[in-house]
Order: sequence, then structure tokens, then C-alpha cells
Amino acid sequence: MLPDLLQPGMRLVFCGTAASAKSAARGHYYAGPGNRFWPLLFETGLTPRLFTPDEDHLLPALGIGLTDLAKGVSGMDRDIPSAAYAPDRLAAAIAYVGPKVLAFTSLTAAKIALGTRHPPGRTRSAVFPDLTLWVLPSPSGAARATFSAAPWQALADHIRAMS
Repeated sequence: MLPDLLQPGMRLVFCGTAASAKSAARGHYYAGPGNRFWPLLFETGLTPRLFTPDEDHLLPALGIGLTDLAKGVSGMDRDIPSAAYAPDRLAAAIAYVGPKVLAFTSLTAAKIALGTRHPPGRTRSAVFPDLTLWVLPSPSGAARATFSAAPWQALADHIRAMS
């Protein structure tokens, strides 16, 4: 559905579960009308201005990459068949790109990729032992009731401290 927006040497890669139906239809990441992803990047200072989903291709120039665990499918997490998730593909992509930080844009994405549930915030995993990992609450409008921007801000603070 959506191509990886990755290149070697990135400082931060965001990984979601799969493209939403709206994102797949538009051909851009986090394109749902209620998704807070793009405003969060700006509000936390990860991007210098508010980008739109149609500008997702500009993020790699800022050292930020985008990918999903499931490619070729779209929809709500509950609608994605478990066989569509490819944590091994993610591991290979991350090994190639070599980012400083990998951030999962939902607790579900982290659980699928890491094999166990992790709370929001910075974490560690044997799956990526030499990589700084962050688990973030989903910015999807469907998850608004349980959303907190605090882990997103903590990630941005961490990224700034690395510079």
C-alpha cells in the first residue's frame, strides 16, 4: 500500500501497524482526518513546521523515516490478518537503515514487533538490543480516548538531546 520512506543513517524511524483505509486511498502515511501524527511532529518540535500527509516524502530529508509492519493491506488493526504482519521484514529494514531511534506509533505495533507488551515510553528489547526504542500511544482518531502526548514529547526531547 505505502512504500517505506527509509534511507541509511536516519536518526528516527516511525513504525505503525498498517496503513489505514484513508491512508491507503490517499497514498500517504497518517492521512486519516482525526489522526494527530502530523500535528504531534510539529507540536513536539520534531519537524520545523506542520507537514501534511501529502508531504510525507519530505521527512527523510529531516532524518525521519516511515514504515509499517504490514504491507499490502490496509484498515483498522482488528481487520488486518495476523499473517500480514512481517516483523522479520521490519528487522531487516532497520538493520539496513541503521537509525538511532525506532519509535512504534502504537502499543499494538510494538507488541507485534517486539513479541511482548510494552508500556508507552522508552523501552528495551532483545529483538533490537542495540537500538533505542520508544513505544508511543496511537495518534489515530480511533484511539483518542486513551491518547497521551507525553510520550511523544519525551521522544522529541530525547531526539533533541542526541543532537
